[in-house]
Amino acid sequence: MRIRPIMLIAATATAAAVAAAGGMATAATGTSTPAPTATAHGKPSGTPTATAHGSGPAGAPVVSGGGSSATPVTTTPAAFTVTSTTTTPIDAGAVAGILASCLGSAASQYQAVIAVRAPVASSDTDGVVVAVDSAGQYVQCESKGNQGTSLSSPATFINDRLWGTGHLIEFFDSFSAPAGGPGQFLSLGAGHYTPDVAKVTISYGDDPTQYPTIMAGGAFAYTAAVSTDPDTNAFRPAPYVHAFNADGKEIYNQKTQPTAKGAPQ
Repeated sequence: MRIRPIMLIAATATAAAVAAAGGMATAATGTSTPAPTATAHGKPSGTPTATAHGSGPAGAPVVSGGGSSATPVTTTPAAFTVTSTTTTPIDAGAVAGILASCLGSAASQYQAVIAVRAPVASSDTDGVVVAVDSAGQYVQCESKGNQGTSLSSPATFINDRLWGTGHLIEFFDSFSAPAGGPGQFLSLGAGHYTPDVAKVTISYGDDPTQYPTIMAGGAFAYTAAVSTDPDTNAFRPAPYVHAFNADGKEIYNQKTQPTAKGAPQ
């Protein structure tokens, strides 16, 4: 079953202009880069409170029971390994089918800027397509073969939901889902950023290692195969967004900066 932590934030003003689409990215490049020491793990501000049978902080399954007799289940931080972030391109014919099945008649209004298969597949997801229309409005469609679906309805990103001091970036639909054997998971997500951002990376849990994202046309996407100990009752590691400017300076860190516009700075 897919665990879906959709990270929603309140839109209160028009954000900085988003870069127009320019071609399509089809595979990740670069190598992981070390990051500063991670802060204590916790729920990012602006993330909705989890409900029964939903998602806890950053995709952790929520344990629930009925009535006062329910016994809470103790969970521990996950010992995990990011085993792969390698992506492969989705061919143009499949991209067209994914957008058509995801967006219906609106598909013709969008141009794909990112289209990749993940390093591992869940029961209903093997990749992601991010596309943009002439107004700079983005959509995120998860793929399974040539079929596309969206975790949101409508599928469009809301472009003025940008996080952090300066409101530079939005991490849109994000989820973790079982893939393969026990303790094996697919982690996948996407978002968009303003022209101030030159590089976006993802770190997981309290591991400071940062992994590159696929970036094109003002959008970014990431996928990863994650392995945890199948014999422990542990949360899956949370993904965190980091953004850098053209000089290589980190200008956004999801671990330490707010994820809601208007949140205390």
